[in-house]
Amino acid sequence: MIKQYETVFIATPVLSDTQMKEAVAKYTKLITDNGGEVVYEEDWGLKQLAYPIQHKTSGFYYLIEFKADPQFVTTLETQYHRDERIIRFLTVALDKDSIAYAEHRRQVRSGKAAAPKAEEIMEEVEVEEVKAEEE
Repeated sequence: MIKQYETVFIATPVLSDTQMKEAVAKYTKLITDNGGEVVYEEDWGLKQLAYPIQHKTSGFYYLIEFKADPQFVTTLETQYHRDERIIRFLTVALDKDSIAYAEHRRQVRSGKAAAPKAEEIMEEVEVEEVKAEEE
């Protein structure tokens, strides 16, 4: 039975952009090679940590949303433990409400469900100005 998961990992802040991309590619390839499907990826960038982890005060955050067999999560987390670039991770199974929320979040981030387009707002303003002039 395939379930949908969301995993966030924090990579050490000393990585370059190419090293971070290699780490992400490693985990997305691991997911797809084990019969999973990557639904969504999001790079949250370098952020300050709430408390030091392994004497580091910042880290690169990355989110991967994927569908996979439940036994695969153990394999993924084992790989996170073995990778010295990863300082912390969290993987959660998504229920139907969480999946709906994640879909909504993706649409907002991509701008599809964001505020009305600038052209639509300008048209409304022009219509209101014309009505005001007519009065």
